[in-house]
Amino acid sequence: MEARLDIFTNPLAGKLLRHINSAGKAVADSALPATTQELVKIRASQINGCGFCLDMHTKDAAEAGETPLRLNLIAAWREAKVFTDAERAALELTEQGTRLADGAGGVTDEAWANAAKHYDEEQLTALVGLIAVINTYNRLNVITQQPAGDYVPGMFG
Repeated sequence: MEARLDIFTNPLAGKLLRHINSAGKAVADSALPATTQELVKIRASQINGCGFCLDMHTKDAAEAGETPLRLNLIAAWREAKVFTDAERAALELTEQGTRLADGAGGVTDEAWANAAKHYDEEQLTALVGLIAVINTYNRLNVITQQPAGDYVPGMFG
């Protein structure tokens, strides 16, 4: 598969990516647990069918110590016993925030209240920002058909 657009050499794409990366850095540096951040990135990328991001974030999560069992069960998190209640709340918010067009009214009050039980305001802000950023990356990569499989952990900094 060849990318429709080389976002790594295109000057305008470079400017755009720097801004998106800055938003991602703000989230990465937040109090939202790193493990939760990777789970959210992976789940949104699964929903959006973004192979590039799945390749990156599953490898990054494994490099950071995430277990193969948990990585393999992210798509079926509702039936899996390996996620904490806080992680489940984040995954539910991720799904609803990613599938906005699938449900009338967007994110439910129940999903929000459940996330708010586990995360403080700063963490909720980071979680919402992360869902928005990963969905932006997913859409950019899917639209331009960025190929997956060549990512090496740490190659982007």
